[in-house]
This record gives sequence, C-alpha cells and structure tokens, in this order.
Amino acid sequence: MASTTSAGSVSAGEHASPAGDASPPGAPTVPANATSPASTPPAAPTPTGRTGRGGLLARVRASRTDAAPRPAYARPALLAILALAAVLFAWDIQHSAFHTFYAETARSMAESWHAFLFGSFDPGGSITIDKLPGFLWPQALAVRIFGFHPWALTLPQVIEGVLSVAVLYRAVRRWAGEHPALLAAAAFAVTPAIAGLFRTPVEDPAFTLCVLLAADATLRAARLGRLRPLVAAGVWVGLGFQAKMLEAWGVLPALGLLYAFSAPTALRRRLAHLSVAGAVCLAVSASWVLLVTFTPAKDRPYVDGTTNNSAVSQVVGYNFLNRFSSVNVSAAHTGSVAVSTMAGTAPAPPTGRSRPTAAQWLKMFAPSLVSQIGWLYPAAALAAVCGLVWRRGRPRTDPLRAGFVLWAVWLATYFLVFSAGAIGGHTYYMGVLAVPLAALFGAGTVQFWRAWLRGGRRRAWALPTVVVATVAWSAALARLFPTFLPWLAPVAVALGVGALVLMARARPGRTAGTGAVRRRTAVLGLVTGLVAMLLPSAAWASSVLDPEYGHSGMGSTGPVANWHRLAAERAAAARLAAHRPRRPDGATPNPNEGGAAAEPSPGRSPAKSADASPDGSGLTAVQQQLLAYTRAHQGGARYLFATTSWRTASPYILHAGAAVLPMGGFTGTAPTPTAAGFRELVATGQLRYVVLGGPATDPGRAIAPWVRAHCDRVPGQAHRLYRCAPEPATARPAPGR
Repeated sequence: MASTTSAGSVSAGEHASPAGDASPPGAPTVPANATSPASTPPAAPTPTGRTGRGGLLARVRASRTDAAPRPAYARPALLAILALAAVLFAWDIQHSAFHTFYAETARSMAESWHAFLFGSFDPGGSITIDKLPGFLWPQALAVRIFGFHPWALTLPQVIEGVLSVAVLYRAVRRWAGEHPALLAAAAFAVTPAIAGLFRTPVEDPAFTLCVLLAADATLRAARLGRLRPLVAAGVWVGLGFQAKMLEAWGVLPALGLLYAFSAPTALRRRLAHLSVAGAVCLAVSASWVLLVTFTPAKDRPYVDGTTNNSAVSQVVGYNFLNRFSSVNVSAAHTGSVAVSTMAGTAPAPPTGRSRPTAAQWLKMFAPSLVSQIGWLYPAAALAAVCGLVWRRGRPRTDPLRAGFVLWAVWLATYFLVFSAGAIGGHTYYMGVLAVPLAALFGAGTVQFWRAWLRGGRRRAWALPTVVVATVAWSAALARLFPTFLPWLAPVAVALGVGALVLMARARPGRTAGTGAVRRRTAVLGLVTGLVAMLLPSAAWASSVLDPEYGHSGMGSTGPVANWHRLAAERAAAARLAAHRPRRPDGATPNPNEGGAAAEPSPGRSPAKSADASPDGSGLTAVQQQLLAYTRAHQGGARYLFATTSWRTASPYILHAGAAVLPMGGFTGTAPTPTAAGFRELVATGQLRYVVLGGPATDPGRAIAPWVRAHCDRVPGQAHRLYRCAPEPATARPAPGR
C-alpha cells in the first residue's frame, strides 16, 4: 500500500485517486495497474524542435506521455463493447427503417454530383432537402458505391455509431482513466436511444460523432494548452453544423469553459486560442451556406423551407426559431415558410399522454422520452454534483474537475434546449444527451467506488446512494410499461439489494473475515451494483434485436418503437384514403390509381411495404406503367414529369431515381415552382408531363387549374397524366402567383 506523502498525492507506484488520497489501512485496495486521474495535470510535452529524423518520433512519443498504462484486460473489454455496439446497430440491417424523404434525397444525391453537393431532393435538382445535406453525404456515397438498398443507407450510421463508442472511450480515458472510460463506453452503447439512433439513417448519428470528436480534441487541448487540437475541435463542430446546423453550436459553451478555465497557459493566450478556434468553427460551419448564397439561383436548387431561397433563412428561421415558437420565439420576417402539416406530426406516446413536443419543461421526463434516454439520470446528476463539490479548492488546471464541468454543462445545455424547443416525437434527437450521461456515469461510479473504499462518514455514502437511487428510478420507469419485460423491475431491485448487502459485509472498518475475502466481496458488490444499474437500459436497448421493436424509424426502442411504427403506418394509410380519387359510380379505385402514389410508411423499408410490387422493384404495376410511358416520351425534357407534392413523386424517386419535379418541397409551402416559372419550364421544353391528384401543395393548387385548362389529358392512364406542349411564354396569360 502506498503511503500518503502529502495532501492530495500518493507515493510513486500508485495513481492518485479522484479524491486525492490513498485508501486507509485494511480497506479493499484498487489494483495497482488501475488508472485514475492525477490531482494535477501532467506537464505538457516539451517541444523537441526539428532534430533530424528522430524529431518526429520524439514528438510522437512525447504526445503519448499523458496516457497511463493500460491493464491487460482493457483492450479485450473495449473490443467486446465495440462488438456489442456493432451487433445492436447492425442487426437486421437489410430491413433497416428509414425516412422516405431522407432516403429519396440520398438516392437523388447519388445520381449526380451537382445534386450531391447541394443536397437536392430530386435528381433534376429543382429543390433542396429542408436541412443542410451534410448528414446525407455518407449515405449518398454508400448508395453510389453499393446501389440503393436499405442496408446501404444504414451502413454509414452503423460505422458512425461504433466510432462514437470508441471516441467516447478515448475522451473519457484521456480525462478520467481506464475504468471510467470502459464504463462510459458500455453505458453509452446500451442506452436505448443510442441503440435506436445508430440503426436509423437520419442526421443525428453524424452530428453525435462530430461533437464527440470535438470534445476529445478539446480535452487534449485543455490538458496540453495547445492551439492545434483546439482548432481541430472547431473543425469538428463545424462539420457537425453541416449535419445538425445550429444544434452543433450547443456544445460550444461546454468546450469553451473547459479550455478557458483549465488549460495550463496564461489567460490572454487561452482567450487568443479560443478566438482562433472559434473563427475556424464559424468558417467551417458557414461553408455550405456561403456556397449556396454565392451560387446564382439559376445554377442550384431552390432552398426548401424558405420563401426567399436563402440558406440563412433555412438554418436560422425554419430549422431553429420555428422550434421555439411555443416559448414566444417567432420566425416571422426571417424568410422561413410556415410549418405545414404536410411534413407530418408526431402522435401521442404509447402511455396515452399528450405528446412531449410543445415547450413543456417536464417533457424530458415524459415516458416516451425518459424510457429512451433517462435510465441514468440519478447517477449522472449525483456524479456531476459530487465531482464538482468534492474537488473544490483544487488548482485551476485540475483536469478531473474540468471534465466534470465539461459534461455537466453539456448535459444542462441540451437538456434545457430540448425542454424549451419542439421535439416532435423524434427520439433520435436524444443521442447528444447520451454522451454526457454516459461519461458522468463512468467517472462518477469510479469516484464513488474509491470514496467508499476509503471509508469515512462524509463520502462513503455516495456509492450505496447512487445504487439505491438509480435502481429505484429504473424500477419506477419500468413499471410505466407493465406489459413489456415485466420481470425487469423486480430483477433490478433484487440485484440492487444484493449489491447493498455485499457492500455492507465488505465495508471498510469491519473486522470479520480476512482482507482478501473482504476485497472479493467488495468487488462482487460493485459488479452486482453495476449490473443492477445498467440492466434496465440494456434490456430496452436489446429490444432492437426483435423485429417487432427494431425498425421504428424514429430511433426508439421497446414499446415506444412499436407504437411509432404502427402510428406511421396508420398515418400513411390515412393520407392515401384522404387523397384517393372517386370513380364516377362512387366506387373507390385501386389505391395506386389517380395521383395518390403509394409510399412506404416512415420507418419501413421498401421490402416491407404492403404496396411494393411482387417483382421487387418497389413500384406497383400502375406506377411502372406511368414510368415507362413518360420515359418513352420524355425526349430531351429535363424532368420526366411534375407532381403536385413530394409524396406523389416519392416512389418514383425512391425506387427508380426518376427526375420527377415535386412542387412545394417538404413543407408544401415553398413557393417553387412559381406559376411563371412552371410555364417557362413548359415553354422551353424542360417539362412535358404533369400528374395531378393526391396531396397538393400551395404551388400545386395554384398551377393545377392552368394545367387542366391548357394541357391535354393522356388517355389510357390510371394516373391523371397531362401532356403540356411547349409554346411561347407569351401565348397565354400566366395564372396568378
């Protein structure tokens, strides 16, 4: 046992504990090769300069001096966690769920590099997706390489997920040591929202990976006081902006505070470094917006979600301010379109309570969200409080306290943002919250364990308290879904009680039993407590292995996933019924006749769509007939045909990559094409055919009367297909805009 040499340090050969002192005599000891953070940060590697061929190797070795030796079991344990994550993320990948709108955009982006660069929804490049396209670039590349398949869309997210687990491990290990890093990686991988997120092709997987890389780089920068890793963090946040826009900047307060208050350099230098990194972050973040802004409108797609064709309006008004309308934040006069029901709305959670989408400050505790992200709320909260309080009075550069500041501020920032803003039932938004929850759980558990080993009355209570609080909280959450895994709550409680009994038998100061027996009992108590705390979360996460719960399309698991899937199917069926045309005799025709095209419901792959064709093309016989006819008569037209909404265009883009012109964008209210613009497309021969019927957008409703009056109905087609002959733009008066 190492003897204490001074307050907050131990003799050589032992690592200082998070509380800064050694275990008392007779207490169970921590393995000598266990790593934990020192009380003061290690000195930054001394620059070696350019000393010939050995200079680079010397700098590489110096850059690794801050890494503590790894236990022999660390690498196999990490590989096991990564393998578990890969299984959860990739299971049944061939039937992966996806959002139809995103999948169609990825398909279009794979068709041409112009569509790829600008994020065009349709292969013809008429309108962008209603978000920045960065998160779809990996998907589009996968489709371009492997072809369009559900698994090709999801594969990038699986890779991003496994990398996210590895990066979180590296970041926490850099900050708090090996054992906290392994616990954090495991807790992250078995968080239900994470298990659902990284098997769903949406924007948050890429965003989560980018902000994790930014955190890892900032932790390194803060430890060494160097600019280069801080600039790298700015680049990663900027790339995260391309995936999730302004939400990526939500991590900046946490990263900035970490560096400003703990980097081992002068204040002026810290502020200068932060200014440079901030400028880099801004430049990378604004790169796509600037590209669109300075590209002539005629040479790029219209920016969806806006009335003024501005990428700034899309980012600030449509995708940010609109989210906070319920707290009296207005997107008026920003160029944002009004949010339309064409985009769909999220229904109520399966408990029957009102959906947590308005600014309800307790929405993060609603069953449909807390069951996906909140199993470790008590453990993370207690870890943050104790980590900050217990390390008060430490030097400013104390790395462990700085890390607790990072994760606590990160957690608080996004928790408040999601509480104030509209979530719309999108469980996959919660991925960014799982990061600090897992990091705090890992470091906090090791901190509580070491405090319990030292004994005493002030801090030893923390470990049994966190076990009791977390298990009781988990049991209460499990009881909200009594028919799903009914054994979960009693088993977790039994394990928690067993952990407390074992800890009581092995508590420091007991004279019964030998030291070796007490050590084994203490370790068994800790392991039992960890299982009790992580079992409920892991059980919900493992539900993705069941086809009934594995493909919600919303990144959700368990009963919430099943309910989201069923709700999406009902919504799709209702849309088809509402827009199904009537025959003259009053009978209802085939669902695919008329303009209402069949669409896979959100969250289902085409292979599972009830409307998919027997030949596996994804198109019905009626849709194939329309596609074949228009392709045979397309001539030199830019667009195969136009539709009055993206939903009608959906199957042709999704399954055939057809250059169909959708009117109104995703919201249905984007003013494109205008009536004059539509007539110009017809007059110049860029558009020959129009399909009317089905859900109509604002531009579609304005243009449809002109089409009926001036274009010829094509006979023998189940769809209401019209042929529009090219003619001078001045031949007929244009309809109203």
